[in-house]
Amino acid sequence: MLDRPMRPEIRLLDAGAVNRIAAGEVIERPASAVKELVENAVDAGAGRIEVALAHGGRTLIRVEDDGCGIEARALALALARHATSKTDGIDLTDIRSFGFRGEALASMGAAGRLRLMSRVAGADGAALSCEAGRLGETVPHAMSCGTVAELRDLFHGTPARLKFLRSDRAEAQAAAEAVRRIALAHPEIAFALRDVTDGAGRVVFRAPAEAGQGEEALRRRALRVMGREFDADAIWIDAEREGHRLHGLAGLPTHSRATAARQHIYVGRRAVRDRLLAGALRAAYDDLMTRGRHPAAVLFVTPEPDRVDVNVHPAKSEVRFRDPGLVRGLVVSGLRHALAEAGHRASATVSAGALGAMRPGGPPREPGRISAAFARGPGLAETAPRWRGFEAPSARVEPAGAPADAPLGAARAQLHGNWIVAESADGIVLVDQHAAHERLVYERLKRQAAEGAVPSQGLLVPEIVEMEGPDRARVLAEADALDALGLTVEGFGPGAVAVRGTPAALGSPDAAALLRDLADALAAGEGTGLLGRRLDAVLSSMACHGSVRSGRRLTADEMNALLREMERTPGSGQCNHGRPTHVTLALADVERLFGR
Repeated sequence: MLDRPMRPEIRLLDAGAVNRIAAGEVIERPASAVKELVENAVDAGAGRIEVALAHGGRTLIRVEDDGCGIEARALALALARHATSKTDGIDLTDIRSFGFRGEALASMGAAGRLRLMSRVAGADGAALSCEAGRLGETVPHAMSCGTVAELRDLFHGTPARLKFLRSDRAEAQAAAEAVRRIALAHPEIAFALRDVTDGAGRVVFRAPAEAGQGEEALRRRALRVMGREFDADAIWIDAEREGHRLHGLAGLPTHSRATAARQHIYVGRRAVRDRLLAGALRAAYDDLMTRGRHPAAVLFVTPEPDRVDVNVHPAKSEVRFRDPGLVRGLVVSGLRHALAEAGHRASATVSAGALGAMRPGGPPREPGRISAAFARGPGLAETAPRWRGFEAPSARVEPAGAPADAPLGAARAQLHGNWIVAESADGIVLVDQHAAHERLVYERLKRQAAEGAVPSQGLLVPEIVEMEGPDRARVLAEADALDALGLTVEGFGPGAVAVRGTPAALGSPDAAALLRDLADALAAGEGTGLLGRRLDAVLSSMACHGSVRSGRRLTADEMNALLREMERTPGSGQCNHGRPTHVTLALADVERLFGR
């Protein structure tokens, strides 16, 4: 007979083991404890919150607030698991606070040495300690009204967890990010974060309570947290749909970043990591930003409490919406509408970088950023070397009276067959004619496609383009969709495609090059399941082939017509590949370059 394994016995874990296991779900690292303690302070109605860390939070986390406090008799209950003042547990669909599960303080008491000190108005203060889940005695403690939570030696009872923590510096940065995320959502509260590792108390972050409300207060707080560049390039978002509101700040497309680290998304005022919302943010910038770049944003989605479930995970950083499609549509349409209203506006950081590049002996603020921004993408890379040296302009426009009052000014010259120089009322505008016209053609094609009326021009003699294998199959599979976009194609034998008509907006494009680019665009979009996105990629490729090429000399009327159309066209501040289409140099900044 085969030996059968002994039947394992089912047993209850002791309370200490249960607490340590549960603590690992809520308190993953020092930043998790900081987040929970600061959110408790916000829920307590604090107007001032101060955080102190030592060794990245692993030896000390101290959070002090001036909130309502906890009564001495309730301190022990506050440290019990699943004890909370924020819900009665009957209706978990109506959550209006950060905390509600009653797990955070108990988890900290199980994972480290926690001391809770608090005082309510009109009563004496008290303190209570908890170590490895074991409560001490409540004792008197002199202090101002509010609460101080002091967590020492996090994970001292579970050394295995300590091994998974990163360096003190990395943990301190994560904790600081947690404080900044909460501070962004609460401009009415004063925040301070100190590193007390060496005892000196170095200030890492400070934000006083901001004056004003709504957009004014958020902009002030975002300036402190996100910096001046974001403040200069951020547009205000405010949209509503069926009981859901979207508001906040979003950076212009040319204010892009290499990672998504500067995306702060909130449901209510709770910072979340949500794929739906992150995907909607990407989709809103989809044809405004080059691949591999990410927008910066501070966005708040506020649904009615019963239309979102925040009780998905103990860390409360994930949510579920009752109607995810509605929320996604609100984010995409709200952002696109606001970006369209920004019109031709481009990032101020591009202009600042250009001035830095021009300054004698002064490198750009971000080395290589400007040249990379202008040279990135097809059609422009070959023009970058033409900036070297000074040559005679390839066209000249004599000034006609005072500078134009239009935002992009009046064209004065064309340099090196690609750069339009315009004079505005208070500065100089440099325009990349190919990038700008590419965007204008793209937006025109999109508008015509949406109206179902892309004008097509038939070719007297069909152009035969040799195409093999998958590329030919991809193009012919979308023949009907392409026909609706003004491009008429059909199979021509086993290894070719006949082009019988092209969109009128493209003039006389190179049909072979156009079809090759369309095949690449269709290949890149395969698997997405989003026909609209694939068609946008097709239109973008068409626009690139139909735009004014680098090296073409323009007349004064043509240049000014281009400037006026840019001013009328949403999104014209960047081309289809995310590059800026123009740089504005304020006259005062130019004068400073010459010491005037």
